[in-house]
Amino acid sequence: MFLRRAARLITSLRFPSRTEATTCRTAVFSSIPQSTIFMGINGNLALAEDVGTGNIPREDDSTTLRRIEDGSVVSNIHTSKWRVFTDNGRDLFLQGKLDKAENYFLLALQEAKQGFGDRDPHVASACNNLAELYRVKRLFDKAEPLYLEAINLLEESFGPDDIRVGAALHNLGQFYLVQRKLEEARMCYERALKIKGRVLGLDHPDYADTMYHLGMVLYLQGNEKDAEALIRDSIRILEEAGLGESVICLRRLRHLAQGWNSLDTVIAAESLALTLQSVGKLKEAEELLERCLDIRKTILHEDHIQIAANMLHLARVAMLKSNKLRKVDIAKAITELDKAKVLLDNSIRIAQRVLDSRKQNGSKMPSRDNGKDERTAMVILLQSLDALGLLEITKQELLESRDECCPTGAKNALEQCISAFKEYGMKKPVAITSEVKAEYLSCLKHLLGLIIDCKSDGTQHSKQELKEEIRLVEAELSANRKHAKK
Repeated sequence: MFLRRAARLITSLRFPSRTEATTCRTAVFSSIPQSTIFMGINGNLALAEDVGTGNIPREDDSTTLRRIEDGSVVSNIHTSKWRVFTDNGRDLFLQGKLDKAENYFLLALQEAKQGFGDRDPHVASACNNLAELYRVKRLFDKAEPLYLEAINLLEESFGPDDIRVGAALHNLGQFYLVQRKLEEARMCYERALKIKGRVLGLDHPDYADTMYHLGMVLYLQGNEKDAEALIRDSIRILEEAGLGESVICLRRLRHLAQGWNSLDTVIAAESLALTLQSVGKLKEAEELLERCLDIRKTILHEDHIQIAANMLHLARVAMLKSNKLRKVDIAKAITELDKAKVLLDNSIRIAQRVLDSRKQNGSKMPSRDNGKDERTAMVILLQSLDALGLLEITKQELLESRDECCPTGAKNALEQCISAFKEYGMKKPVAITSEVKAEYLSCLKHLLGLIIDCKSDGTQHSKQELKEEIRLVEAELSANRKHAKK
C-alpha cells in the first residue's frame, strides 16, 4: 500500500508530460571520498523529476591531505591547485556562472593529471565534474567522452563491480535520458542497479533511486507495466526506510499517477489526493479523487466497496471546502454540503448493499475476499453515517435554524450508525473488528454530545444508556489492545 503519507511540501499537482519526465538535476561534486564518488551514498540523489542547476550539494570536503588507494599521501603544487580550481568551479557553478566554472573545471582536470597521474581516480572525478557542466550547457558531444573516461578510470582502479562505478553509470544514464537515448540509458541504469543491489542491498534508498530512473526509462519506451512495477517498488523501499513522507517519495507518487491502467495505480493516486487534502490543497485533491472515481467506475461494478470509499473521501473534501467558505459565501458553503450529502448517501447505500449480499454479482474484476469486503464496508458505513451527522449539524449552523434545538438529520444519522452496528454485528460478526468498534465508539460519543448540548432526551437512546454502552466498548477495545501486545 502506498497510503500513510503526510508530506509537508506540495507545490502543484500538474502531471508531467513524458518530455518533462526526462529532465534531470545536476550533481557536481568536488572530489573523491574514500567510499564513493559523484553521488553520496545516503546523500543527495540525482532525480529525473527535479529540474534546475542551482541545487548542487556541497560535499563535506576536507582541506587536509588525502590518502589515495596505496596509502601514500599526495601533496604537491598540482594537487593543491586541483583542490582550489575544483572548489572555485563548483562555487561558480552554484552561482550560475557556467562559462567561468568551465574554465576552472578544465584547469582542475589538468592539475589532477599532473598531480595524481593520468589514470588516477581523482582524474575521474574531474572528468565527471566537467561532463556534468557540459550536460547542463547541452554540449553533449563534449560531455559523453568525459563520462566514459571517468567510468574507464574507475573500473581500472576499483574493478567493474565497485559502487563508484555504479554511481558513475547512474550519472551516464541521466545524461542519455536527457537526450532521449533511451536504450543507452536503460543499459546504464540496469548495470548500475545490479552493482548497487549487490553492494548496498535491495532495501537501500540509493538502490531505489536507480530503480526509479530505470522505471522512467521503461515508461518512455512504452513498457508501462514493468515501469509501474519498478516505480512502485522504489516507493516501497523509501517507505520502509522511513522516507515515506519525503518530497522525493511524493514526487514519485505523482509520476506513478500518470498511468491509470490498474487499480493499484488508482490507489496510489488516491493516496496522493489524501496527502493533498491533509495539507489543505482541497481543489487539487478533489480533482484527483474525482478522476479516481471515474476510473473505478469503468473498471469495477458500480456498487463495489472501493467506489463507496472513494465517495466518502470526496464527501470529506467537500465538507472541508464548505468550512473554508462559510465565512465568505454561505450559499456556496451550503452547496458544498449538499454535494457531500449526495456522496455520503451513495456511500452508505453501497456499503449496506455489500453487507446485505454474500456476493457482488456482475463485478468486472475477480471476486475479492468477501470477509474483507464486509469488514471494509462496516468501516465505511459507520464513517459515512458519522460524517452525515456532522454535516447536518454544520448545515443547521449555516442556516441559523432555530426551529429545533437538535438537528433531526444529525440525530437520525448517528442513531442509524448505532443500529447498523448492532444489526450487522448479529448478522455478520466477522465484520466487527477493533477498527469497526472504534468507529462505533465515535458515533456513540457524538450522539451523547449532541444530546447533552441540546439538553434533550428525545432520542431512541437515553444519556445513561449511551454512557453505559461507551464504557463497555472502551473496555472491549482496551482488552483487545492488551491481548494484541502479548
